Amino acid sequence: MGKTVESYRIALEDEIGRWRGFEKALRTEDHEAFEALMDACRNYASAGSNATQPILFEPMILSILVSQQKKIVRLEKKLDAIQQTKKN
Repeated sequence: MGKTVESYRIALEDEIGRWRGFEKALRTEDHEAFEALMDACRNYASAGSNATQPILFEPMILSILVSQQKKIVRLEKKLDAIQQTKKN
């Protein structure tokens, strides 16, 4: 019989758990940023599970990058709107 493959979400939580030592070593003010990055991984778990990457860390990083890019675009739009109102 074939071996059952662990679901991506379960594997993701296991991987995040393996990074708890790293998180504990962070400064207190950095814990919130770390959790935000892990939440980005969780938010894109469906996409990560469809990526079928043998290395779990790769879709995790891409999830974080997509999340960061969306934030950058949102901030750029806000900044552009502020600059436009100052010109007028």
